Amino acid sequence: METVPEVRKAPGLWFAGFRLGALLGIPTSLLAIFVVGRIWTSCDVGVNASANSLFLLFVAPFIWIATTVSWVLVYGAIGRFRRGAALAVGILFNLCFLWFVVTRMGTMDSYPDAVCPGNVPPWWPGFVPS
Repeated sequence: METVPEVRKAPGLWFAGFRLGALLGIPTSLLAIFVVGRIWTSCDVGVNASANSLFLLFVAPFIWIATTVSWVLVYGAIGRFRRGAALAVGILFNLCFLWFVVTRMGTMDSYPDAVCPGNVPPWWPGFVPS
């Protein structure tokens, strides 16, 4: 006799996704603003370090909110079937979102600089596209 897999309650999974997103959004947003700040410092982007830091501190909560919302959606949608798959997809999406934020905010195409040819700092790993 074949058993049907039990479908878990959706509201509990949505809240679990919120908790995971809120927890994992903090290091994601901090890492994003740290790396963008290092790129801007290396390539002399912006007015000065104080103005750049103030802007990055203003943007950090928005990165945290976007990460949390993505975890809620991913974990709530996929978690009712397989929690391990939801966790793996969430981590993969988190890493892709971190890469997107760093490359879009950090490497500005409209800012020419002789220090960073192609608007990519010299310390940026070559295997990571920017």
